[in-house]
Amino acid sequence: MLPVVALVGRPNVGKSTLFNVLTGSRDALVADLPGVTRDRHYGVCRRGGVPFAVIDTGGLADEALDATQVASARQVRMAIAEASVLVLLVDARAGAMPQDRAILDELRRSGKPLVLAVNKTDGLDAGAAMAEFAVLGIGGVVPLSAAHGRGVAELVAALEERLPPATDEVDVVAADGQSIRVAMIGRPNVGKSTLVNRLLGEERVVVSDIAGTTRDAITVPLQRDGHDYLLVDTAGVRRRARVEDGLEKLSVIKTLDTLEKVEVAVLLLDAGEGITDQDLALIGHVLGAGRALVVAANKWDGMDADARAACKRGLERRLDFVPWAEVVFISGLHGSGLRELMRAVRRAHAATTTTIAASSLTRTLEQAVAAYQPPLVRGHMPKLRFAHPGGSAPPTIVIHGSRTAHIAPAYRKYLENFFRRRYKLVGTPLRLEFRDGENPYAGRKNVLTEGQIRKRRRMIRHARGGH
Repeated sequence: MLPVVALVGRPNVGKSTLFNVLTGSRDALVADLPGVTRDRHYGVCRRGGVPFAVIDTGGLADEALDATQVASARQVRMAIAEASVLVLLVDARAGAMPQDRAILDELRRSGKPLVLAVNKTDGLDAGAAMAEFAVLGIGGVVPLSAAHGRGVAELVAALEERLPPATDEVDVVAADGQSIRVAMIGRPNVGKSTLVNRLLGEERVVVSDIAGTTRDAITVPLQRDGHDYLLVDTAGVRRRARVEDGLEKLSVIKTLDTLEKVEVAVLLLDAGEGITDQDLALIGHVLGAGRALVVAANKWDGMDADARAACKRGLERRLDFVPWAEVVFISGLHGSGLRELMRAVRRAHAATTTTIAASSLTRTLEQAVAAYQPPLVRGHMPKLRFAHPGGSAPPTIVIHGSRTAHIAPAYRKYLENFFRRRYKLVGTPLRLEFRDGENPYAGRKNVLTEGQIRKRRRMIRHARGGH
């Protein structure tokens, strides 16, 4: 297993910026505001000779003012308990603060190796900045500027000196190539973080009744029923007219960007409220990204029979444009329906990543045309000759023929449904691409020989009645 390094410090000292530099990614949300990070964010640093896992944590404030800050501080202490080496990040421009000393005392009580990283030293006298933090009494002090990448190599070297050797076990943070990548999306306060915690069996992400608690996209590995998953807990997406805060706009962008990195999207909605226009807009984003879709109606346990029947009728009516998406009724708080949810996720993943042989697709196309021929176009029938796969995630079928540009939308839908039934493509969009066969002689001109030219002239004279 990879050794673990936790980044700890006050709010707004640059922990997320340093995390992104160490991991070579933009996974952590960065903004010039305190308290952006609330959950533990994991990544892998491979900048030096020894790879290690990095945990980005929320800032430890002087006092917790609300339940969200209490939960965030609890996440920081979980990271401290999990880490092999601790990095205390401080702000050179703000100087040594009383809160830095309080955090340092807590880190020292853990008894783990510690490195002091003095951030934001760009434009300052490094010697003076380091002298101010000498009173903290830490041997390993590294000046750096995370925003510009200066001093990061020295920090990595200092960490490698303190890291324990890696074990031979496979690390779930690094070995995610075979995992099913699943994004939990939905409006604010529908229970995405509660569902993730319930699936994991631990308090992995911060949960609160306050809408908008999750701000970043948090990726966590999960092993369940013999299958590996990478769950991404995303920020809730409200209607565009209601999004005014700049940080919330960044969170929404991060959520939509997550759809490009996963294979399956689970749309979580509040069963008591039914499906809203914003839920439908999120489904539109999923379809635009070509991702498989599972709809999970949460908070199902608190509804009576009449409310459940009304919810099912509403879902059936408003989801008629995605009839292939499975709908699962769950309770993220109590855990009911979770096995059915993960089965639906696996079916959707298998369908969206399937690969079908060209010969099988062509036979299925012939069967579909034999059962129902395409309508005439200006007195001519379009001819569909053969088909072959055009890619996966989502499955794409390329159909070659003639006059395919004039095929009616209803017949295209018929072909899509025929292929779906034949290959049991559940939970995934299916794309059909039509291509007209090219004329092999288009643009070519036959060059006549001298004998052909004389013969042509004789025929023209004869046709005109000449000699």
